Amino acid sequence: MNPLWTRHEIAQATGGRFIGDVPGVTGVSIDTRTLEPGDLFFAIRGDVQDGHDFVPAALSRGAAAAVVSEERASEFAEAGPLLVVSDVLRSLELLGVASRARSSARIVAVTGSVGKTSTKEALRLALMPQGVTHASVASYNNHWGVPLTLSRMPRETGYGVFEIGMNHPGEILPLTAMVRPHVALVTNVEPVHIQYFRSVSAIADAKGEIFAGLEPGGTAVVNRDNPHWERLRAHAFASSAGRIVTFGEHETADVRAERIIVKSDTSIVDALVFGQRVTYRLGTPGRHIAINSLGVLAAVHALGADLAIATLALAEASAPAGRGERTRLSLGSGDALLIDESYNANPASVRAALATLGSAETGRRGRRIAVLGDMLELGPEGAALHRALAEPIEAHEIDLVFTAGSLMQELFTALPRSRRGEHAPTAADLAKTIVQAIRPGDVVMVKGSNSTRMSTIIKALKEASSTDHAVVAAEG
Repeated sequence: MNPLWTRHEIAQATGGRFIGDVPGVTGVSIDTRTLEPGDLFFAIRGDVQDGHDFVPAALSRGAAAAVVSEERASEFAEAGPLLVVSDVLRSLELLGVASRARSSARIVAVTGSVGKTSTKEALRLALMPQGVTHASVASYNNHWGVPLTLSRMPRETGYGVFEIGMNHPGEILPLTAMVRPHVALVTNVEPVHIQYFRSVSAIADAKGEIFAGLEPGGTAVVNRDNPHWERLRAHAFASSAGRIVTFGEHETADVRAERIIVKSDTSIVDALVFGQRVTYRLGTPGRHIAINSLGVLAAVHALGADLAIATLALAEASAPAGRGERTRLSLGSGDALLIDESYNANPASVRAALATLGSAETGRRGRRIAVLGDMLELGPEGAALHRALAEPIEAHEIDLVFTAGSLMQELFTALPRSRRGEHAPTAADLAKTIVQAIRPGDVVMVKGSNSTRMSTIIKALKEASSTDHAVVAAEG
């Protein structure tokens, strides 16, 4: 097996100097919890922890070498092989750039306010049967996640799928410059991280930065249904894009849904893809998932891959934990369905999750229950945006709503009494109440911004289930 990186390639890319004997590197890591023997460990200094504190652990677990800063190298003289550099994060970026430079893969980059990760995963599924496909792990979409994903890309990769995120202006520009995609896709623009922007239009401008990194003649893919699509198109026109492709339900979209049928555990889409009629099934339910799948097909077409193979693969999609994973909870006299949306939340994604919950089939006498934690980084409009969720709760006939956090209290008081469950200051305070409230036939969906720790409620529900959990496919 050929190494991912040779010693010479690493030294040439990073400009660092090796201390000790370093064999071929088979992987790249920044986390000792997931490190594999043969990985090159980058001791990145983060907001909370400094990777240098974990260098001895990384080397003891079989790291090929640890990448450390010049100022701290002397601390690890006896620990094992080292690559000494002036700036550890910068050296990871340089290795990522070298990986992109040596690759002949066709590259697609994805950004957007909502649905980046699920769209990235759908692209990975669609392309895997058509060639060696490398994609971002989880939501590795920031200033360290993108270069880490690039540096892990094997030489033989045929297709690369990269997720690019941001919560401030200017953050996408350096990342898309590293990735240099042949296709760049924006799923949508919504008031997410609005606390850091003067307007939603400014968010559109920040998302539009992704087109600046397009390879000359590349393809920009834009959601035609989004009210900011013209702003995004303007960014694409200003880039090196040779082509702009649109998707959505709008009659002028290049990839257009003619009909979307959302069922409890799947969605069926009738679409026109550049005039070609295509019908396909998605392994995950939700109208928002179906719309984003049109963008996936647009990107697949732009990459020159096979649409028929791609649509067949989309039927196999399943949602990961925190992003729509479905779990059957055994309650003794019957079971309930848990929809885990606990990874993150914003007004658009919560509305989409409520729509999906509304389409879920309950058991006999079952209820549709939403458990919601605060949506963060919404600025001065936060309270009003929380109260506004009462409308989709009514529209989708959600039977009962439990809330956690000071902002979600705004929603709780805005709901009619018939739909109120209970409110608590934190997810931990609410967990026991939820466990006691669920009964056979219910469908319960849990969602909130990641730092609200709504996953605490997911864990409590799973632990209370009296049998092994059967995970079923879903997306939210």
